[in-house]
Amino acid sequence: MRGGSAMSRSSADDRRLDVLRAIVTQYVATREPVGSKAIAQSHDLGVSSATIRNDMAVLEDAGLIYQPHTSAGRVPTDRGYRVFVDRLATLKPMTAPERRAVESFLSDSADIDDVVERTVRLLAQFTRQVALVQYPATSVRTLRHLEVVDLAPSRLLVVVITGQGEVVERSLSLAAPVSGDDVASARLLLRAHMGAATSRDVDAGRDEAVAAAPPEISALVGVLADVVAELLAPEESARIVISGVSNLARGAVDFHDITPILDALEEQMVLMRLFAQAESDGGVHVTIGAENPHEGLSEASVVTGTYRAGETAGEGVAHLGIVGPTRMDYARTMSSVRAVAAYLSRFLAT
Repeated sequence: MRGGSAMSRSSADDRRLDVLRAIVTQYVATREPVGSKAIAQSHDLGVSSATIRNDMAVLEDAGLIYQPHTSAGRVPTDRGYRVFVDRLATLKPMTAPERRAVESFLSDSADIDDVVERTVRLLAQFTRQVALVQYPATSVRTLRHLEVVDLAPSRLLVVVITGQGEVVERSLSLAAPVSGDDVASARLLLRAHMGAATSRDVDAGRDEAVAAAPPEISALVGVLADVVAELLAPEESARIVISGVSNLARGAVDFHDITPILDALEEQMVLMRLFAQAESDGGVHVTIGAENPHEGLSEASVVTGTYRAGETAGEGVAHLGIVGPTRMDYARTMSSVRAVAAYLSRFLAT
């Protein structure tokens, strides 16, 4: 008898989870409170609407759903969404056309800036939410290509392309004019001794280039090598790019006031804290409503994923994600974040 009772309780708990899933799914799709009759008609749970009403009463007592108006149906609470997300068995996979769109869109990228801009636009388009992509804060930069452009007799432009696809440059004013031939000779020396240098060993390459330079251009080589070393220095903090803010306005009915959310999105430190709490294991992290660290996001959900900008574990780790209302299609949004992060990691590793 005790075993039968435990089985009955387990069956009832499973059914109530099914009722919660039905409420979340239907409310996300219609934005209308969900009643027991609607669940009985649209979801084959194998029980009567009266049983579903009893289950809804239990879910309401547990704080997972609530009744926004008298005689209305029920809508999920933040806690209800959390239980729903934690019990998601599968994520909706991206369709074949969507996968091809991601690969095609990223394959045309010219550099890391272009990759990030394309990725954030793509993620906003797929999820119809606000998309965020963090630039990878590289702990080590590698010199892939060096160019020194002679702008004027005493003004040069140093351009560095890193192994991570970044293009960084700096203009340089010299104390005295230099000839085009001297600039060309200095450029060849720098390429010969600093080619493939990293931010860790760039000083050794600089010393070799200066030592190998003829006396008449050793000072020029030294100045240019110092600029190259500065351009290879790793970034101390990563930038975040945002796209799709207009999606908030289109879904403004899901918020009492979107102003606090817009204010929060304007603060880079708020966004950095959102990403700081994300996991770095390649999984998807979801914070719902009051779980978010900023009060302005108390009516929002944040879904984040991790990508890597290099082949070495831990190198260039950064995050991407979306911010939207708690009433969102979590399965699809989580799938999109995970898939785009994976594509981005593979693309940057090639």
